[in-house]
Amino acid sequence: MKRFLLSLTASVFLFPFCFAQSAYIDFNRDYYHLIDRYEILGGNFNSSFHTGYKPYRRDDVADFLETIDEQYVSKVDAFNINFLKNDNWEFIEEETDFSKKPLWKALYKKPSDFYYHRDKVVDVHVNPVLYFRGGRDSEQDFMNFKNSRGIAVRGSVDRKVGFFTYLSTNEVIFPSWIDTYAKHNGAVPGEGFWKTYGDHGYSYFSARGYVTVQVSKHISAQMGHDRNFIGEGYRSMVLSDFSNPYMFFKLNTRVWKLQFTNTWAQLNADVFLDRIGRPTDGRYPKKFFSLHRLGLNLGKKFNIGVFESVMANKADWTYFNPIIFYRWVEHQLGTPDQVMLGTDFKWNMANSMQFYGQFALDEFVFGEFFGQDGKNSSRNKHGLQLGYKYINVFNIPNLDLQLEYNQARPYTYQEKEEYQAYTNYRTPLTHPRGANFREMIGILRYQPLPKLSFNFIGVYHYYGADPNEETNMGGDLLKNRLEGTDGLGLYGHTIGQGVESRMLIGNFRASYMLRHNLFLDAGHSYRKHTAQNLDSPEVSQYSQLSLRLNIAREDFNY
Repeated sequence: MKRFLLSLTASVFLFPFCFAQSAYIDFNRDYYHLIDRYEILGGNFNSSFHTGYKPYRRDDVADFLETIDEQYVSKVDAFNINFLKNDNWEFIEEETDFSKKPLWKALYKKPSDFYYHRDKVVDVHVNPVLYFRGGRDSEQDFMNFKNSRGIAVRGSVDRKVGFFTYLSTNEVIFPSWIDTYAKHNGAVPGEGFWKTYGDHGYSYFSARGYVTVQVSKHISAQMGHDRNFIGEGYRSMVLSDFSNPYMFFKLNTRVWKLQFTNTWAQLNADVFLDRIGRPTDGRYPKKFFSLHRLGLNLGKKFNIGVFESVMANKADWTYFNPIIFYRWVEHQLGTPDQVMLGTDFKWNMANSMQFYGQFALDEFVFGEFFGQDGKNSSRNKHGLQLGYKYINVFNIPNLDLQLEYNQARPYTYQEKEEYQAYTNYRTPLTHPRGANFREMIGILRYQPLPKLSFNFIGVYHYYGADPNEETNMGGDLLKNRLEGTDGLGLYGHTIGQGVESRMLIGNFRASYMLRHNLFLDAGHSYRKHTAQNLDSPEVSQYSQLSLRLNIAREDFNY
């Protein structure tokens, strides 16, 4: 297996003739919403990339930005487009902004870069990463905070091999519900390994890095540690950015109206925890994830994607065939692994709206799926997403609405074999809730002034919780699908089974851009939790103020 991977990597990265290469733009929902917004307003799909698989390459985004007719956009949109161009200036053909007052004539010569060097051989961009937050949670008698310091470096060598690396050190005291989530899973969401900091905090390093190369005119490759996201929604029912970064190799092929993406990844199957639930030393067990997705533009406004993935507790080189049907391979191996397949779509219409969705089928037994043998089988496992975006609501400039519905039946993403659940480092690879839930999300974004934006997110969860650690009602992906289900039977499993619970979340945030990629954020969150086993609702209020540079804002909507 190792020899195969080395030969595959060498064949790609030592290819004798390569084309210009680019790093990727970190998946930041605010940033990506701007790209999404201008494609929808343009009426037709951009010709540079498909949006169903994220993150995007910087050179592709730059190509798209240069197709936007700025003559017909508002003052705020003109500011946003200029911001995006400055952020990817090395790939923009037109002249972009220079800083009016660079530091010592060497630093911040460009608004987006603390330091850069660009010649015929090397292109390097260096930026500091800072995040300082302070907040109060009504459920805690102490202040919570975040203190992150780091560095991000991107660039290319010979314009043929791109690279990116990121490192930060973090001390955090989370709001109460995030603290509970991290302690239950033994992992910080999105980060993984942690150590205690003081009496209530977490300390951890965060690191990501990869190299990229353009194998041919139509095929690109990426290898390293990072996250991926599939879909057009706020959530993903297929592959999300919620878990810890993982090692992967990705091939992306774009031909005609098709985009075919192959991803192979090594994940942490489990973590050794000490007696109080902290990660401790040891060689953590691994598992292996393979996914391929084919996207097709049908016309200029409708895109459909089909995907197939497999989770295996040991590597098998047959899954590295990039154009094989995984389910057939799994059958030849004796059906030892978990295969999931499904589809996603988006439909842009009226130069202002988008409908999108996903369907992920985790297991399929014909008679049980259609209820012929019995209704609501525990093997009827699937996730569903439907969403809607409305740009410039009721013709109000820069007021955007997004509505989304997600659900996953009990036991979806769980598996009966060890280390085959859709998790990485004890956190879900898809939705933060896991399974056995319904969710409705409403997002309202408003940018009245170029540097000022408001964001409101409302989330409603209906889900079933386990009454105790020994019982598995199908929502906790850390549990085996066959364990803890004694007496529950094969049929009669419905969403919300177990301890019926409801969660209402309201999150308001105001952001002001002090300078390029430097934001001042103020926000307030409201959470109300009701459940069958609670005598009265649990209500928490959380207010926070933060300053961040070159990093996405925290998102606690789960």
